[in-house]
Amino acid sequence: MRRLYLFDFDGTLTKKDTLFDFLKTTQPNYYLGFALFIPLFVLAKLNILDPARVKERFIAFFLKGKSERELQELGNQYLSKSGNLFHEKAKEYIESIKDFEDKYIVSASLDIWVRPFANYYNFKLICTKAKMENGRYTGRYDGKNCNHTEKPRRVKQEINLEQFQEIYAFGDTKGDQGLLDLATHPHFQYFGKGI
Repeated sequence: MRRLYLFDFDGTLTKKDTLFDFLKTTQPNYYLGFALFIPLFVLAKLNILDPARVKERFIAFFLKGKSERELQELGNQYLSKSGNLFHEKAKEYIESIKDFEDKYIVSASLDIWVRPFANYYNFKLICTKAKMENGRYTGRYDGKNCNHTEKPRRVKQEINLEQFQEIYAFGDTKGDQGLLDLATHPHFQYFGKGI
């Protein structure tokens, strides 16, 4: 019997939102940048501004213009400093399925900092991608933010679901509902309370 495992990242596997944690861990001017963006975060929370666009601009504030190699180094640096980022129950579960090949992280977070975790735990990755031009980060997404309806759309685009008899999906917010709807075994906040 062939099984597929689909995991949201932030709040499902992790105890905190990795966007802010990654930037806080790797960017010395994080608090200045965060303070500058507080008005935009408020407007995004009130749905006056598009939250995905504000997130994109926030990331660009710190990382735009950095080379692919610099971004890889920052991602690896974050992985090495992440310590107890994952829920303990999530780590145990990942260990229990380590011999399965068909397991994916499906995340709205950027590949810059999620890919090192996917590689470390031997997961395939479907996520929001950083747009690169001439080897440097443009500050934009390459395609859409991989959240809400984009999650199941991307999964169906990249994986032939008919080849699996069982699909296990894990999420922690309403943004993961489309992902959970794909599953024969959906799990909501299975590893602990979300963020």
